[in-house]
Amino acid sequence: MLTAERIKFTQKRGFRRVLNQRVDAYFAEHGLTQRDNPAMYLKTLIIVLWLFSAWAFVLFAPVIFPVRLLGCVVLAIAVAAFSFNVGHDANHNAYSSNPYVNRALGLTYDFVGLSSFLWRYRHNYLHHTYTNILGHDVEIHGDGAVRMSPEQEHFSIYRFQQFYIWGLYLFIPFYWFLYDVYLVLNKGKYHDHKIPPFQPLELVSLLAVKVLWLGYVFGLPLALGFSIPEVLIGASVTYMTYGIVVCTIFMLAHVLESTEFLTPDDESGAIDDEWAICQIRTTANFATTNPFWNWFCGGLNHQVTHHLFPNICHIHYPQLENIIKDVCQEFDVEYKVYPTFRAAIASNYRWLEAMGKAS
Repeated sequence: MLTAERIKFTQKRGFRRVLNQRVDAYFAEHGLTQRDNPAMYLKTLIIVLWLFSAWAFVLFAPVIFPVRLLGCVVLAIAVAAFSFNVGHDANHNAYSSNPYVNRALGLTYDFVGLSSFLWRYRHNYLHHTYTNILGHDVEIHGDGAVRMSPEQEHFSIYRFQQFYIWGLYLFIPFYWFLYDVYLVLNKGKYHDHKIPPFQPLELVSLLAVKVLWLGYVFGLPLALGFSIPEVLIGASVTYMTYGIVVCTIFMLAHVLESTEFLTPDDESGAIDDEWAICQIRTTANFATTNPFWNWFCGGLNHQVTHHLFPNICHIHYPQLENIIKDVCQEFDVEYKVYPTFRAAIASNYRWLEAMGKAS
């Protein structure tokens, strides 16, 4: 398998240079900053109030248990909204120009049960650099449970993956929680990519927050008088709902009929195109004119813009989209967008169905 250091994007067509110039001109012309935006602060406040109100309702409201479970669903969607909008921007250094603010807000991923340190390496580096390249982009491997790339080995169980993947989504948050610990204490790498060494404080922090997560997800409700079955059911409903929301949105970025899966040359390890153009070839948007998805997804429905400008706050993505479209047209690059969420879901289903059939 090729190592990451050997993969090179050999063409320099000038696409990225022109695009960067026009985006910089947009911010200068309108007197805007790429980060630290008041609109983002207001959005953060709204989501935080939503999240803590739902959390307080689940734990303290004098309601019957089925209504409390509905509160767990609302809480899960709030956690997903915070992850999409605040945690995701912060871990991309797109929330603030102050690195300490980004790091503090990025640590919220740890409190959801997912190591922000590992996520930044896996997502920011491996996924964003080598998008849809098997053996390098960890997020298209599915750890053997799902076949997303035509280059991936086929097994008979994949024939049903377009159906059972929805069940897998439910358990992904618990899998992340455990797999982080396994990676750090045992495996130490994603495929052939060795995880950067943890500083002692970072390792202690990762493991300590895992214990803290167990405390407030399970220990606190038990201390408040909830029964063991109630706590287990409530935690399961919350994190299973969170899992299906988060996994569905992330899946609609790259695992679609229109997106490409790139293969480097066997000898040179090169991909004969410009890196920025490869990001567009492997990525698609959905529902970019829908106010709800634009607000809720934190720019993840504008994935093309996000992959080209991951360090810019997502509230600017709708305005940047037209700039990117214009440059794509000038360079004869196909810009992929699905008009609705439903259309993207249908395309993802058809692609998984096709990948489930024997090659």
